[in-house]
Amino acid sequence: MPTLLTPWRSVAAGFLLNGILLGTWASRVPAVMAHFHFDKASFGGVLVLLGLGALFSFPIAGRLCDSLGAVRVARMIAIPFLLSIAFVGLAPTIPLLAIALFLFGMCHGSMDVAMNSWASEVEKHMRRSVMSSFHAMWSVGAVLGAASGYVATAFQVPVYIHFLFTAVVTGGTIAPFLLLDWQSTIRTHVKGAAGLAVPNSALLLVGLIALASGLGEGTALDWSAVYLHDVVGTAQSDATLGYTGFSAAMVITRLNADSLVTQLGSATVARLSGLSAVFGILLIVGGDTLPLVVVGFVLMGVGYAAVLPLAFSRAAADCVVPAGKGIASVATFAYGAMTLGPFAVGLLAEATSMRVCFLMVGLFAASIAVLAPVLKQ
Repeated sequence: MPTLLTPWRSVAAGFLLNGILLGTWASRVPAVMAHFHFDKASFGGVLVLLGLGALFSFPIAGRLCDSLGAVRVARMIAIPFLLSIAFVGLAPTIPLLAIALFLFGMCHGSMDVAMNSWASEVEKHMRRSVMSSFHAMWSVGAVLGAASGYVATAFQVPVYIHFLFTAVVTGGTIAPFLLLDWQSTIRTHVKGAAGLAVPNSALLLVGLIALASGLGEGTALDWSAVYLHDVVGTAQSDATLGYTGFSAAMVITRLNADSLVTQLGSATVARLSGLSAVFGILLIVGGDTLPLVVVGFVLMGVGYAAVLPLAFSRAAADCVVPAGKGIASVATFAYGAMTLGPFAVGLLAEATSMRVCFLMVGLFAASIAVLAPVLKQ
């Protein structure tokens, strides 16, 4: 495989692996809920553990990336990450499921920090913007994971077999690409952890944009299948099409995001992105057929695809806050909303309805369009 191991492909493999495992989990959420007889509120309480696991891992992974190097951390976490989704599928009781999801969240968060850190190194090495292409590969992985869920559900494959199969196949085909001979930057003098930093006043509005985007992505990940199944009344296999369409739209948009920003500017792209997400959510809430609602999720994917890369780019280019601290602070808002937001959605859905929840997400999406000017470089 020596000719296949290039810096871009190796980092892309990390993003692909992360996306596949998250997409696989999202595609079987209705099946897990049905198996353990969860209502929306109680399932939201379990989901919060996945989010807490990710947030808990950020400072740990950040320190490890500084002291050991991002590439080494990515390799170290790959096997536990693959094992963790298998544990989720095999969990026989709710307490064990909660523990498995917390570990799954920790592995996901650690890989996210490591692969983004490694990606920034490769981007500097290649001397051109490639970050959006890496995030596109994450979305490709999410599509593959969601598609595997569609097939598994259609053929009534049990969740534990589906998750075990995914772990084995993904580990055997993608993980070897992480073995590139690469020397990461080591910064042992950096103290503390940037993962839980909070934006100062200069980046607070950028952080709010990241929060709105993270909330939308997290809601699509964890609740799209539930919405299609419970509100629209689709079969479990068809319920996976919402997140599949969302992820596919993100892939296509992210592959073209860099050129769009060059032509239109960051603020214009962010404004159009927010409006696309709002329109998509209105279609979801107002639609009562599978095709119309899936189109809504596609427009959501188009809307959210470029927002986080734009927010990270703005944070890195801030003239007051150092790049590393700026990116970490904005990431706290983004991933906090992405992982903990679905818990709030579950509570609100139990008290009101899923339609009301998506309308609330739409209000946050509208704030992206309103605050778009702060993303100007």
